[in-house]
Amino acid sequence: MTIAAKIPDAFSRRTLLTGGLASGFLFAFHVPVRAANEPVQPPDTTDGKFAPNAFIRIDAAGHTALVMPQVEMGQGIYTAVAMILAEELDADLAQVTLEAAPPNDKLYANPTFGIQVTGNSNSIRAFWKPLRNAGASARAMLVQAAAQQWQVEPASCTTSKGEVTHGASGRKLSYAELASTAGSQTPPKDVALKDPKDFVYIGKPLKRFDTPDKVNGKAVYGIDAMLPGMKFATLAACPVFGGKVGKVDDSAARKIPGVRQVVILDDMVAVVGDHMWAAKKGLEALRIDWAEGPNARISSKDIWQDLRAASEKDGVVAKSTGDIAKGLATGEKYEQSYELPFLAHATMEPVNCTVHVTPDSCEIWTGTQIMTRVQSAAAKAAGLPVDKVTVTNHLLGGGFGRKLEPDMVIAAVRIAKQVDGPVKVVWTREEDVQHDIYRPVYRDTIAATLSDGKIVGWKYKVTGSAVIARWLPPAFQKGIDIDAIDSAVDMPYDIPNFHVEYVRAEPPAVPTGFWRGVGPNNNVFAIECFIDELARKANKDPVAFRRDTLGEPRLKAALDYVAEKSGWGQPLPSRVGRGVSVQPSFGSFIATVVEAEVDEQGEVHLRRVTSAVDAGIAVNPDIIMAQIEGGLIFGLTAALYGEITIDKGRVQQSNFHDYRMLRIDQAPKIEVHVISSGEAPGGIGETGVTAGPPALRNAIYAATGVALRRLPIDRSLIAAGKKS
Repeated sequence: MTIAAKIPDAFSRRTLLTGGLASGFLFAFHVPVRAANEPVQPPDTTDGKFAPNAFIRIDAAGHTALVMPQVEMGQGIYTAVAMILAEELDADLAQVTLEAAPPNDKLYANPTFGIQVTGNSNSIRAFWKPLRNAGASARAMLVQAAAQQWQVEPASCTTSKGEVTHGASGRKLSYAELASTAGSQTPPKDVALKDPKDFVYIGKPLKRFDTPDKVNGKAVYGIDAMLPGMKFATLAACPVFGGKVGKVDDSAARKIPGVRQVVILDDMVAVVGDHMWAAKKGLEALRIDWAEGPNARISSKDIWQDLRAASEKDGVVAKSTGDIAKGLATGEKYEQSYELPFLAHATMEPVNCTVHVTPDSCEIWTGTQIMTRVQSAAAKAAGLPVDKVTVTNHLLGGGFGRKLEPDMVIAAVRIAKQVDGPVKVVWTREEDVQHDIYRPVYRDTIAATLSDGKIVGWKYKVTGSAVIARWLPPAFQKGIDIDAIDSAVDMPYDIPNFHVEYVRAEPPAVPTGFWRGVGPNNNVFAIECFIDELARKANKDPVAFRRDTLGEPRLKAALDYVAEKSGWGQPLPSRVGRGVSVQPSFGSFIATVVEAEVDEQGEVHLRRVTSAVDAGIAVNPDIIMAQIEGGLIFGLTAALYGEITIDKGRVQQSNFHDYRMLRIDQAPKIEVHVISSGEAPGGIGETGVTAGPPALRNAIYAATGVALRRLPIDRSLIAAGKKS
């Protein structure tokens, strides 16, 4: 398996798909927006090939290319997509190449969003049926071509590993031999998909196709783009949100060897050099007076004060069933609030973008989750028509939602307009952390009643940013942000009187966006923490309390499984606790148990994490396990350390010394159990992120009796032993 990256031929390590298509077979599958399961459109056979909106390409030279509609950022989607397409195509997986799709909303739109985007853990969920249809239709056309040549019925033919076989006569034809004639076949209207029992690839723990090149250094990320005559640049924006450039003294910077240019814009200053070191040293030598503006008065204290005040207001009703007033008047009432802070993305690959702007063109090399938005945003910044902008996407060294934004590309284009020739713009880690688009602060309030150990009423209110309102305005309807309330309106618990509200509260000046786990981050945390507290009020074991209240059988099965595998109920040493959380997020069902030890100083030591997940049909169980493991570490890191704070309009954190990551010696033993299922696949990339924090908090609760209600965990509260 080879991955093809579109970079100039002189520098490409994967120029494997050049030529050969003129006389070949190109299978095109169009995914209409929100109509992914409609019949395949007839192919365009101009010049012996189909239209270029293809997922599958086969030429007469034997090349089979699978076009990836989603981007690879470590989640294994290139492997999973290839497995699905090759499964229904009956291709030889070892002989195909992977090619990233170009920017084109019409041809490669994610069916869920209607635009070309990778996110929300929905790559497989959204493309499961379209990809299978694409592979199966192509296979049927190849069979038709072979049957026509042999003058036999298509039903008498079989396919396997890139060949069509006529069983009765033993004749065989490779897909390469059939490519030119297959193009004249009519795609079947109702293609038969494989029965899961006949899957050859799907369900197997195949090794990821991108791993070898990542190990041997051949993998090309956005930051690896290299062009003839390229310069390097790094930049500084005003440290205060919304501030502008005042005066700049660049005399010392221009004396640094290798510094070629200082670009001064209204809101940022960039230094251009022969290499990154020259640009960085030149930037450090600048003396910049910033016009900070009114946001220099903003602080975290003010933001939290405003958010808490907003949470006291009535919100827009997102869902209401039963009689909430009656429910809250029945039994004993409990109320609590839970808060989550701003978080940065801090991807392993720093933000970067390589750009070459000429009077009539703009070329971009980067790693992004939103290809077409990058293209249109770059066109606007460059002052060019969209069709004059070329975007080459590369592997992403982490996305986590940060690269759902085009801001870094816009900045790079603005700088590149002042530079003669191509320039690679790289943000330092400090600039990246302090000018991120942050996970919003949230405050969730819950009022619930217990009667005879059962939850009778549940009133839930989410207060925080409406990221959807900015990012996808058509999805923001009637004042409700569907992301902010995700996992709140579709709780898995059976509660007769149920009410959810949303209050939009935007923090002043601080830009907010999606962060891995999105809406379920705040809601799963608040819900699962409060459920633990209600279990204690009802004098019930947390697992038993959940089992008695859960209405979703798949989640109940995951809970039973994880309880068994984690040793739930077995004795533990002093100040060691187990905490549990369950969630039906992103179309998957996961139950997680964290076992943690808390010392006398309030420091938390992770001992063991166990997860059981029903993600439907497991396209690749190994990828599911890896994603859950990585997600757990990501979420637990945030729970233990993650917080962005603001003072005088500035982000206080700057690098990994004060925006901590979980160290390798702190990582616990993690066990992931994938539950066999015949249901359609669910999402998995973010599921583990949202599972870890509430389970950790509940483990601390079990070990110490201290009910934390805000992240990151406050060690001083634990050490003081303040119990609920």
